[in-house]
Amino acid sequence: MRITEITPVIKNQNKKIRLAPYCRVSSDSKDQLHSFAAQIRYYSEYEKKHPEYILVDIYADEGITGTEMEKRDELLRLIRDCKKGLIDRIITKTVARFARNLEELLEITRLLKSLGVSVYFEEQGIDTEKLNMELLVTFPGMAAQQESENISGNMRLSYKARMEMGEFNCTCPAYGFELINGEMVINESEAMVIRRIFDLYLQGMGLQNIARLLNEEKIPRRYGKTEWQHRTIRYILTNERYKGDAILQKRFTTETLPFRRVINQGQYPLYHIENSNPAIVDKEIFDKVQELLKSRQNEPCKRVQYTLSRKLRCPECGKPFRRMQTAGKVYWYCMKAASGASNCQSRRVREDMVYDAFTRLVYKLKIHQKEIISPFVQLSESLQMRTSENQERIGQIDKEIANLSAKNLVITRLHTSGVLNSVEYSTQSSEISNRIAALRVERRKKMNEDGDEDLDDLKEFDQIIDEYQLASHFDGELFEQIVKGIIVDSSKQITFRLMGGLQLTEIINEKGRCKSK
Repeated sequence: MRITEITPVIKNQNKKIRLAPYCRVSSDSKDQLHSFAAQIRYYSEYEKKHPEYILVDIYADEGITGTEMEKRDELLRLIRDCKKGLIDRIITKTVARFARNLEELLEITRLLKSLGVSVYFEEQGIDTEKLNMELLVTFPGMAAQQESENISGNMRLSYKARMEMGEFNCTCPAYGFELINGEMVINESEAMVIRRIFDLYLQGMGLQNIARLLNEEKIPRRYGKTEWQHRTIRYILTNERYKGDAILQKRFTTETLPFRRVINQGQYPLYHIENSNPAIVDKEIFDKVQELLKSRQNEPCKRVQYTLSRKLRCPECGKPFRRMQTAGKVYWYCMKAASGASNCQSRRVREDMVYDAFTRLVYKLKIHQKEIISPFVQLSESLQMRTSENQERIGQIDKEIANLSAKNLVITRLHTSGVLNSVEYSTQSSEISNRIAALRVERRKKMNEDGDEDLDDLKEFDQIIDEYQLASHFDGELFEQIVKGIIVDSSKQITFRLMGGLQLTEIINEKGRCKSK
């Protein structure tokens, strides 16, 4: 037996390593932009001092948080270019500049290593090409993450102390107010709209009808939002700020990265401050509205137009169900089947069982929101992005940004070599930077424009369920808001058609089932 060792042939030994520096400045201020330009000069010089490298591009995010990767367009562009095989090595100043979220840091470095791309962190002297990479990266990554969490924790303690002393004021005033020198004052033009909403509701107008009226009259909302929604009106009617009080810490920020604002459901104490700000409506009017809201929520059937009117439909003939009362119980049945005008199967369901099925469905949606609704939102966004007309424009923007970055790099090299003086360099570089900034704004808008009503409804539905407080009784207002229709599959089973195109099935309780005729 003869064993021969085969020595591998190393190709392109003299081939230069394609280098991609990643920078991040922490704000959009002019000083930071000058810092950005300094980093460009630094990495241009770095290429000269290290002839084994060739600079591919410089990737830099300005004024973006380091705790969440999806908010950093340039980092995402860098990863895409790595996947395309355009980059061999990434260099960045420090782990904290690359990511403050440890989980994402490890995820990115693992991905890059699988693509054959190494990362060098200058300040820590860490090279992911070396052994025990994850162990080395973890320690500074943990420090960077702990730094963010400590800052957030200190802010929470500060807020808590100020709440306990009654000195805390909001940072984002509700519609109808504005902050002047740290004090909440009434914006009279918006306050008129608030008072009108309270008056209309006390006059008997429903939440949806109030929203529709304001939209028809083109009453503007704040922050560029165009339409009034059912839930917006409800939020206004229940916001204690309008009677001059404040309940603090209704939401809180999570303690670990990535930070999220969530509803306080008993995890932390609430602080009720009376006369915390000027009142827009009298307390008597505010309290009457709360009583009316509560009575309408608990008595969904006391209307001429019943809650289930035109909601229940037959799966065979498509006709709506009709309401009837027998022996003190309310039933809904197929109109055409009952009159003999069709051959479809006769179906009948008890009204209270439909309400019970809806209450169970809402409970499941609330408890399993992340498993049921969120994946549909993500899938819809993904599918929409693949077919969106904006995708072509986004691709064009990416190319234009890349070309401008390359042009900026050339200008920087000319300035460094003395061909361009400081005035010419500053003028041309500023024009390019402004254009890149404008393109990034356009890109973000294109990413958010979907034109898909189902996707918009699905996102709104996700938010409604997220903010909804579970109740043991049937919630008529929530039913009207999220249920588009109900298919009575049989006397044992019904399917709810919800906002955003979701269809979910519930079984009728055994005791509430009706025998088919």
